[in-house]
Amino acid sequence: MTTEIQLGGVFTVNRIGYGTMRLGAQEPGFDEAMLHVWRAPADRQAALALLRHAVESGVNLIDTADAYALGETEELIAEALAPYRDDVVVATKVGAVHPTPTEWIPLGHPAYLRQQAELSLRRLRTDRIDLLQLHRIDPAYPLADQVGALRQLVDEGKVRHIGLSEVSVEEIRAAAAIAPIASVQNLYNLTHREAEDVVEYTAAQGIAFLPWFPLGSGAHAAETGVLAEVAAEVAATPVQVSLAWLLHRSPTMLPIPGTTSPAHLEQNIAAAGIRLSDAQFERLSNVAAPTAAE
Repeated sequence: MTTEIQLGGVFTVNRIGYGTMRLGAQEPGFDEAMLHVWRAPADRQAALALLRHAVESGVNLIDTADAYALGETEELIAEALAPYRDDVVVATKVGAVHPTPTEWIPLGHPAYLRQQAELSLRRLRTDRIDLLQLHRIDPAYPLADQVGALRQLVDEGKVRHIGLSEVSVEEIRAAAAIAPIASVQNLYNLTHREAEDVVEYTAAQGIAFLPWFPLGSGAHAAETGVLAEVAAEVAATPVQVSLAWLLHRSPTMLPIPGTTSPAHLEQNIAAAGIRLSDAQFERLSNVAAPTAAE
């Protein structure tokens, strides 16, 4: 199993990236189990240090979105990574608005997508976005118009590659008829595998698959069960085994776990070096996924 992946046939990136959603500060007064990411982190210096530590530790793909902390997360990335800019692929997203801490609403008007990309360029302090992802497909506008807006940015030299998020195989095919698709970002982990067909399709097409929420809903924290057993067998943590399972699952899998802890960041990165046997992978894969009520 390789520890690197080709993104768009151009960028070679390590197979554990870093997702910046958790850098956003929680908005008080809401369900603490949900990530609201509506404001910049209270400890700005700690966030900057974490981003720099990620790159110094070998992460060379950073994933963000214009809606994370209403654009302030992109500003943090620019400030933190300016010395490393040529060595790091920065992926961002447009196409979802976040008007309150609990609302995420698709907005795919082509002019809006182009405007948001221009704002991301400014906040990231760059003249070209490495990977621009459509955060969600907006049913109010034709897919061809939404992907076409991103293709226009590619043609103008402002975007290098296009990605999609939360899409079906049919939608990937339709989008690829308009512009090359370098990545897909869907919910996927040990306990949420509804995107199995998308995982298979992207692997066959050489498209990077960035699973968001890669560690699931706390199942990795159980002290007993198959995950804990395999973790003991490979001298790793259950979190690391969850990531190793993803890497074993597909050659184009590129997890982007997020954290605000330097120690957890290092553990996540080290998961790329864990090798599961085929038997261990099958044992983990055969564990029944919990229901939403659980």
